[in-house]
Amino acid sequence: MTEPHDRLAEPLREGALEGLHAAVAVRGGETLLEYYGTGEDFAWGTSLGVVEFGPETLHDVRSISKSVTALLYGIALGDGLVPEVTAPLLGQFPEYPDLAADPARARLTVEHALTMSLGLQWREDLPYDDPDNAEIAMELAPDRYRYVLERPVVEPPGLRWHYCGGAAALLGRLIADGTGRSLTEYGRAALFTPLEIHDIEWMRGPDGVASAASGLRLTPRALARIGELVLGGGAWQGRQLVPAGWIDEMLRPRLETTWGAGYGYQWYVETVSGHRMVSGSGNGGQRLFVLPDLDLTVAVTAGNYNAPDQWRTPVTLLERVVLPAVT
Repeated sequence: MTEPHDRLAEPLREGALEGLHAAVAVRGGETLLEYYGTGEDFAWGTSLGVVEFGPETLHDVRSISKSVTALLYGIALGDGLVPEVTAPLLGQFPEYPDLAADPARARLTVEHALTMSLGLQWREDLPYDDPDNAEIAMELAPDRYRYVLERPVVEPPGLRWHYCGGAAALLGRLIADGTGRSLTEYGRAALFTPLEIHDIEWMRGPDGVASAASGLRLTPRALARIGELVLGGGAWQGRQLVPAGWIDEMLRPRLETTWGAGYGYQWYVETVSGHRMVSGSGNGGQRLFVLPDLDLTVAVTAGNYNAPDQWRTPVTLLERVVLPAVT
């Protein structure tokens, strides 16, 4: 069997892994691959210049933040601190009685936020440095939650998946309200510290609120450890951090994305090379791949922000470097 490190050289030489910053692959608790490169990087659009990446270098994980937020929701739900998924969504925002009075919006539940099926107008297909991008507009809005919830209704909720960072923002608010802590504080106490992840950053918008949609910065090793937690059914070193039942529900596909993957609660579910894979995905080529039947987790960070083919680098690394070494 050829080791993943040996398989890495050829695609790197070919330029097939353009923009790759780092990769960590772990199988059965053993590290199969750990790679760090050099390249220009950004923190939420602010240039950090050329960075020499290493094990301790924090990196934007962008929308993998959404998948982590879903884990935090499950922990808080297990402790009875946040609403059940069937709870009316507007009922959790009593400061917006005018929106709750709209029968179309009154149908919204927490689950519609978890599955990105709010049925509200939301355009996030523009570059993330464009103020017309709905997520950027949300971050700049005086009230991010009202911005999301007052978007025009375009279809009944639950009908179809439509990418929406605002859905994660709503979940972040419910976690903060229910736990009495900021998303960052609760994340540290309930998830990161028990996982022995001590160096994190959760970037905040102008209103001082941590972005549940895209603000998390982690090391690749930490990102891989979150994948290991998912592989373990929410358990880490004998301690159940996330209820096992929530992991099952979170990873059960309910809707289909525009490219054919399944979507659970802020996690993607699909098949690669005949293996079931669940994943978190972020702008620029950030990926957390988890393949349960291979006991494999792969964390990838990259710098191809806003590039139309940003998916190529993490997928190439998975399919040409990691999977052939373990199958």
